[in-house]
Amino acid sequence: MIGRRGATRGVRVARHRREGVERTRDELAVEEPLEIRVSRVTNEGRRVSEALAVTMRTPGHDFELVAGFLHGEGVVPSAEALQELTYCLGRDPEGPQRYNVVEARLAPGVVFDAEALRRNFFTSSSCGVCGKASLESVEARGCRPVESDLTLEADVLASLPERLREGQGVFARTGGLHAAGLFAADGTCSAVREDVGRHNAVDKAVGYALLHRALPAADRVLVVSGRASFEILQKAVTAGVPVVVAVGAPSSLAVDLAARFGVTLAGFARNGAFNVYTGEGRIH
Repeated sequence: MIGRRGATRGVRVARHRREGVERTRDELAVEEPLEIRVSRVTNEGRRVSEALAVTMRTPGHDFELVAGFLHGEGVVPSAEALQELTYCLGRDPEGPQRYNVVEARLAPGVVFDAEALRRNFFTSSSCGVCGKASLESVEARGCRPVESDLTLEADVLASLPERLREGQGVFARTGGLHAAGLFAADGTCSAVREDVGRHNAVDKAVGYALLHRALPAADRVLVVSGRASFEILQKAVTAGVPVVVAVGAPSSLAVDLAARFGVTLAGFARNGAFNVYTGEGRIH
């Protein structure tokens, strides 16, 4: 029986340096597919299961990843909408997919249109969609400006990337993972999650908050180890996060989205410095 896989894997490596070649072992971040399935109760009272998406991820916190992904896509508005999350068998019961398929069982009465969601995936990835349409699509899904009384001291904000790094145990061993973390206004860490995909890392962090019934996260700061993209800000808005801090640069559409939905967005947060692009009033 194949067990659950770890987040790292050891490999043989030849390290070429000026002084010569050293043959040793190295640790790599694991990347494997995760199939997300959604099970719902039909009007006739039957429970049916449908494959929704496949994402490449680092194993670990898979249930949080699925919960966060489904919340960000509007399928699961609250923890109560989820009846159960479970691993299920792939096509080959003895193959490597054994723990790479997660089924989300929706509570009776939760409406789910798989085809409409798949069409949304196609539309959101289409190069023909302009920035204005992308912003309007977030509003069309029911997202509203973030309401929060949270304020943040500038020195606390500056310290958050280092506090995030302290929770990146797998990154310390491999150097190959993104991270996302939720922090309180005093810098206390709620959760840090790692993944080969930066969006997956955010989904894991949001999924943690969802499963702990801590959404909307109006009293939390989302910190990401890379850049701040439109998709990451969209996930933050959906989760009700008032402040997003990125170690890297924000995109133009991420700044537009943050401004439109009342999110404080800071970028280039490193070495004790940062830039604030929107919502500077929350920073003191």
